[in-house]
Amino acid sequence: MGVEAVSGNGAEAKEVTAAKVEAKETAVAVSKNASFREESNFLADLKESERKALAELRDKVEAAIMEGKLFDDAKAEEKKKAEAPVEKEVKKEAAAEEKEEEESKKEDEAEEKKEESKEAEAEEKKEEEESKEEKKEEESKEEEKKEEAVESEKPAAVVIDKDISLWGVPLLPSKGDEATDVVLLKFLRARDFKAGAAFEMLRKTLRWRRDWKGFAAGEEEAAELPEELEGACYLDGADREGHPVCYNALGVFADEAVYKKALGTEEGKARFLQWRVRAMERHVADLDLKPGGVSSLLQVTDLRNSPGPAKKDLRVAVKQVLDLFQDNYPELVTRNILINVPFWYYAFSTLFYPFMTQRTKSKFVIARPSKVTETLLKYIPIEAIPVKYGGLKRDNDTEFSAEDSEVTEVIVKANSIETIEIEATEADTTLTWDLTVLGWEVNYKEEFVPTDEGSYTIIVRKGKKMGSSEEAIRNSFRAGEPGKVVLTVENASNRKKKVLFRQKAKSAYAKKC
Repeated sequence: MGVEAVSGNGAEAKEVTAAKVEAKETAVAVSKNASFREESNFLADLKESERKALAELRDKVEAAIMEGKLFDDAKAEEKKKAEAPVEKEVKKEAAAEEKEEEESKKEDEAEEKKEESKEAEAEEKKEEEESKEEKKEEESKEEEKKEEAVESEKPAAVVIDKDISLWGVPLLPSKGDEATDVVLLKFLRARDFKAGAAFEMLRKTLRWRRDWKGFAAGEEEAAELPEELEGACYLDGADREGHPVCYNALGVFADEAVYKKALGTEEGKARFLQWRVRAMERHVADLDLKPGGVSSLLQVTDLRNSPGPAKKDLRVAVKQVLDLFQDNYPELVTRNILINVPFWYYAFSTLFYPFMTQRTKSKFVIARPSKVTETLLKYIPIEAIPVKYGGLKRDNDTEFSAEDSEVTEVIVKANSIETIEIEATEADTTLTWDLTVLGWEVNYKEEFVPTDEGSYTIIVRKGKKMGSSEEAIRNSFRAGEPGKVVLTVENASNRKKKVLFRQKAKSAYAKKC
């Protein structure tokens, strides 16, 4: 698969079947493709060919809006134009034939009347006069029909809407909004800077947004999901470049009752799709679609405990979401990180992989369970990664915040021990700390060592072997006398370990002051 694959250790690979190994090897082989790098939205940073493509797309959008044709289907329009002359000619020939038949019929009737007796000549002349009058009336009616046909063929009055917008950004280039180019560049990049293809993609997106019933008034309430799925999709923090991070947890569908409630009926499936699209809309609303602004999201999808490919309804629902996002939200996701990826994923991914563009594939990063924190840390600061993923971020944290806490990094070499000291320079001081080890698998303990050599060392946390799935540790200690808390990390493995921690000291005396 066209992704950056982050695998686990060799022991894990030995436990899988030959088919799983083959799937994994295929994924890793394709992962050698260059991973995605987000481009600049400043005009000065574009290549000459890219600036030309943007200018061409601007002209197409400007003309389509001013002519009231932005929502038109290009293929349907071409077909209509091709059929129009033929249809007009057919109507014209039919009308001429009908007129000839009527005239021939009237001539035959006149001949028959001439052969009648002289006594009927007067009556015949009268009938001829009446016939002429009828003929005139019929010709008059025929002329009226032709005029009506011409009128009906005239195009309807064009409605020009100069305020057409997408994600709150006006699309008419002549309005001069700098965000317009950013939106147009998203469609261009999704279509390799082919202006014509980007223009048609934009049209299709606008028609979809106009016609999809999930955007209809009153549908927002109907799209609300059960409480059990509240954690299935949410924004939490930002990555190193300021992109909002959207977390998706598919493990909620492991509960059979929840699964049936969410996806067990056609109504439930439609509601799920509406909810996911509306969630995307809310997330896009948080972006800054301007040059230099944060104009895309970072997606993290957690596959821990998620149902396998045997759950057809979930498989179909996920593919529908992927298709809608790829077709109608181009370049609004800077990267897709899949974490806690099981081996069945590699086989499952082949179902939708062929339908992805190469650009979309290049944005995928895959991490096995043992590499989750390490992988996320490449893109998200440790203080912004949730605790359940090995980071230091806790909900409603009153002790630390990303703004006022500095994270320190310590490397513990293979088969060695490192200690971290947190000082209490005066009595009645509360020391608080957060600590995590990437991949853990170390021995860890905490002690308080008084400055006074006559005092006793206090064990704060007994020594323990920490497994690879451990969350970050938070602890605190109230020092009754000056001293220091010593955190000891023993690495008995043959690989170095990375420790990340932060600390704070709060003096009771300073609080009173």
